[in-house]
Amino acid sequence: MTEHPLRPTDAPALLLVGGAAAGGHGADSTRRTIRAAHALGLAVHLTDLPEALAAAPAITALADRVSALDHERPETCARWARSGAAGNVRAVFSSREYAQEGAAALADALGLPGNDPAVVATVRRKDRCRVALAAAGFRQPAVRLCHDLGQAREFAAGRPGPWIVKPRDAMGSLGVALVETPGSLDGAVAGLPDAGPFLIEEYVSGPEFSVEGVLTGGRPIVLAVTAKHVTPPPLFVELAHALPAPVAPEVHRGLAQEAAAAVTALGLRHGVFHVEGWWTSDGPVLGEVHTRFGGDWIHLMLEHVVDADVSNAVLRDLLGLPVPDLTPPDPAAPGRGAAVLFPTPPPGTVEALHGWDRIAGLPGVLHADPQLAPGDTVPPLTDSAARRGVLVTAAEDARSALDLARHLSAGLGTTLVP
Repeated sequence: MTEHPLRPTDAPALLLVGGAAAGGHGADSTRRTIRAAHALGLAVHLTDLPEALAAAPAITALADRVSALDHERPETCARWARSGAAGNVRAVFSSREYAQEGAAALADALGLPGNDPAVVATVRRKDRCRVALAAAGFRQPAVRLCHDLGQAREFAAGRPGPWIVKPRDAMGSLGVALVETPGSLDGAVAGLPDAGPFLIEEYVSGPEFSVEGVLTGGRPIVLAVTAKHVTPPPLFVELAHALPAPVAPEVHRGLAQEAAAAVTALGLRHGVFHVEGWWTSDGPVLGEVHTRFGGDWIHLMLEHVVDADVSNAVLRDLLGLPVPDLTPPDPAAPGRGAAVLFPTPPPGTVEALHGWDRIAGLPGVLHADPQLAPGDTVPPLTDSAARRGVLVTAAEDARSALDLARHLSAGLGTTLVP
């Protein structure tokens, strides 16, 4: 572990775990958290893996102290915290998926507010979270943790398909596949990103959503429901999001109540939450639970829609300070809506980009980035990491924001090398 101090090491600080994103929504989220911490009079002690710190000089320059720390090893994080290396930390926070267990271990070792490390470990393992939710009375698809293809076949033999095969611990649609017949299991398992344990579960049919919120005073506050637009099966890559979701009030209410109840039942008490799920003919069915902001620029869309500094509210709660009112807007009333669209071109080598320079700074454009340059290769669209190009837009409601993004996207183009 290495360190370089930029300000006095005894200043009251926020320990920001896994925050050295080189770009994209991760870097933007980190910048907003650092800005909120500084506004509250806190220094920022940023930690991440050495290679991540080296790749993100623009982010590390914003922090007051920087330390290399392996946040994917909670026991290492706890030892580091107990050694006194963290300094005068007053709060611990992370919005990096793979840093959640490390952040919980750090807060616990420092005696600071944070979610129980055992609870976070359960939430991060999708099968254990499903079992915990089912035991608490929530509708959940049947799931099995598998170590080989034979176990997946046993599960499929006992339940009618289709089924979903996916990694136990991943995100961004990586390795997720719909399996419609037992004979297709071999290909789905072969397509997993590694040879470790994986999950097979019942397929849930229905439109996909996510629920965004914060925890203050130990209670969940739902700020918005997000509508997801994904590719058709078998891969389910997310192509767009819109919030607040343009759905009937009973759908919005049902999803929000189910997510808030689940967060409470699991034992989460601090930070933020991003709960995925479906709306079915029988009501809500929850998917994965995350103790972080939603990815894909949902954090930016959320702050625009609620017109509040959500990071400030989270940090104030961790510090034991009064939290401003975060009453969410009425999703059925015109006001503020936001959307994100990923206009990924077909696979190939980029020769030229068209139109992106004309849309940056237009009214309603919150963020625009082609994420490509001439000579870059566009991979096949198999998961979220393969997407290229992002448009974040705002309008009086979510549907109008998504329409704007689609309209602007129609004026964009990518010429591929013949």
